[in-house]
Amino acid sequence: TARKRERKRKKKGERKSGRGDKRQHKTSPPLGFEGGQTPFHIIIPKYGYNYGHRVDTAHPVDLTQLVNGRGVHVDPLKRQYGVQLVEEGADEFDALVNLEVQWASELAIAAVESKGGVVTTAFYDLRSLDILRQPVPFFQRGQPIPRRQLPPQDLISSYTDPKCRGYLADQEEVRKAREELALRYGYTLPNLEQPELLAMLSKRKRPRQIFFGLAPGWLVSLADREVLKPTDPQLLEYYAAP
Repeated sequence: TARKRERKRKKKGERKSGRGDKRQHKTSPPLGFEGGQTPFHIIIPKYGYNYGHRVDTAHPVDLTQLVNGRGVHVDPLKRQYGVQLVEEGADEFDALVNLEVQWASELAIAAVESKGGVVTTAFYDLRSLDILRQPVPFFQRGQPIPRRQLPPQDLISSYTDPKCRGYLADQEEVRKAREELALRYGYTLPNLEQPELLAMLSKRKRPRQIFFGLAPGWLVSLADREVLKPTDPQLLEYYAAP
């Protein structure tokens, strides 16, 4: 007698994954299926729309603009305190910008100021830094803007030094340091006469201020598109304290 042929059992999804590939009997996998691996549209992170994908130099540039422009990534959880401006690409730099960073080398400062720009080094504590790099989630929580903390004792000398363009330095001393740096590197500071550019380049934050144009204690309502300001005398005294 002929030996009965035993049917070989296979594991589920061993050969064709139950789909097949024979003409009209085949079943195509869903769009984006990559053999069970993580699809590309999940691996690649989502980015919001950024017109031009560039930083708008018509306004002062701080950490908010640099992060939103995908230029840098700062993580306060890793104790990253901001951006360091280095001299790489100084020969190719050609922009008029009011730039605020946390540290800048001498040659990098010269590259910006030779084009008529301004560099300011400013300290942010980790909470203020997190608010500055992601302002929209903070505004959605409905909390007032806190006061920025002053730098620790070992950084006071750096942020009060006009040669470092510290935000706590005297502006007259900063002007003299700009002239000395221009004389050292052999360039002439541009004489800007346009009122709009002068107003943009002269904008500075106060030592306790986090955002340009928004003071500590103010509350930004994104839903109502309004800025709420405190009126209580005690709150005004607290947020106005140095």
